[in-house]
Amino acid sequence: MPSSAVLRSPPRPLSASAQLSIQLDAGKVYRREDLARVSKAVDRHLRELVDSGQLFKLAQGLYYAPKQSKFGPLPPEDGQLVEGFLRDKEFLIFSPSAYNAVGLGTTQLYNRTLVYNHKRHGVFQLGKRQFDFRVKPRFPKMLTSEFLYVDLLNNLDELAEDRKAVLEQALLKLPHLDSVRLQKAAKSFGNLATRKRLREWADG
Repeated sequence: MPSSAVLRSPPRPLSASAQLSIQLDAGKVYRREDLARVSKAVDRHLRELVDSGQLFKLAQGLYYAPKQSKFGPLPPEDGQLVEGFLRDKEFLIFSPSAYNAVGLGTTQLYNRTLVYNHKRHGVFQLGKRQFDFRVKPRFPKMLTSEFLYVDLLNNLDELAEDRKAVLEQALLKLPHLDSVRLQKAAKSFGNLATRKRLREWADG
């Protein structure tokens, strides 16, 4: 054998947690049971991956494989986070600040994120964010002016606005909305008080 030859050691096999980390997709939210399918000691491996920074723990049984940028790890997208928590794709995420776009004189900015869904109710801390989950029988797939108008009336008592002033603006705004779409939104998403108020305004 030539004196210059270098003997190379065979590569060491990857640890079980390292093998698990290879299967993680950056930017994806995982539930414990998702990873338990590919690990025989999932709780130990999860602790190792969290300690190494390859996974972030968001909540009990909920983890995030961070996507990296030049500024550091990026937070999970709200949609993926909520979908992982609910194990469901049927939900609507928005902030009450969206009511400001309806043109009823509301200007408050809310540091709150609502999640209308069919499964969970309550305020939950997911990672560094709080989400206000509310079980609703129906909600649209995306925000519309008519839905926001109806939902604002539903939640008048929760707004940090002058209730009387908002109602006055809502009445003035009524003729400028599409009556057919508003009627459908009220029927599908309005509570009893909102539907009654809109009928009275229409009859008046």
